[in-house]
Amino acid sequence: MDTLFSVQDQIVIITGGMGQLGRQFTLALLDRGARVAVFDMRVDEDYVRQRFGSRTDDPNLMFQQVDVTDRTSIELGLAAVVEQWDVPHGLINNAGLDSPPDAPAEENGPFETYPEASLDKVLDVNLKGVVLCCQVIGGAMARAGRGSIINISSIYGLVSPDQRLYTYRAAQGAPFFKPVAYSISKSGLLNLTRYLATYWAEKGVRVNTLTFGGVFNHQDEQFLANYASRVPLGRMAREDEYNGAVIFLLSDASSYMTGSNMIIDGGWTAW
Repeated sequence: MDTLFSVQDQIVIITGGMGQLGRQFTLALLDRGARVAVFDMRVDEDYVRQRFGSRTDDPNLMFQQVDVTDRTSIELGLAAVVEQWDVPHGLINNAGLDSPPDAPAEENGPFETYPEASLDKVLDVNLKGVVLCCQVIGGAMARAGRGSIINISSIYGLVSPDQRLYTYRAAQGAPFFKPVAYSISKSGLLNLTRYLATYWAEKGVRVNTLTFGGVFNHQDEQFLANYASRVPLGRMAREDEYNGAVIFLLSDASSYMTGSNMIIDGGWTAW
């Protein structure tokens, strides 16, 4: 059996593992023999079973209630993983906040009036939270002398959001601007990746960024049409289409890859 892309017996922490993509990464890794610790703010039994069904009882899956903006919370989550399994081999920094279309009007209004409180909240989770997780979990991996960290970014960390996608909302009486906080938080991850890749290279810890395009999640028809018109492949991503990149970056198939940014966006940034 070809083990080049194997993640068998790897211990992987996924922040925001209850979310749309986090759930996909979790299931993909479990299917390939990894042990996965989901770190999320909400891990009550009913919600966990709603999200994972019978897989909830998989002995290779654990759930820890962790606030990525709180160093102590991360330390407690890591301690539980180490006690039950060992120091992780992989960390996927997937937890993130964005302002959805149904957010309060002030969050989706003009840049000039974007609320400071909203800016702080998004940066705390999307950027500070990643730094803290890297300090705590990445630090443990560096002391163990191995590991792979994947920072999940977005095309909006590389290029500006195309505000024209949302102009139809103004005609409907609800003007919408893609907020600045998400973009600058995701952009910050790119250089955090480069910094840590060079900082931990001698410790055997690889650090890479995955930059994703938009994922279909039952958005309204006009938005889907507008978005698809900007993508050479003509559609948003399915939620399972990023699993392969995650497996690649955690496995020995990417053993010489660090400090890099892998872009998977249907061609959005090619135009």
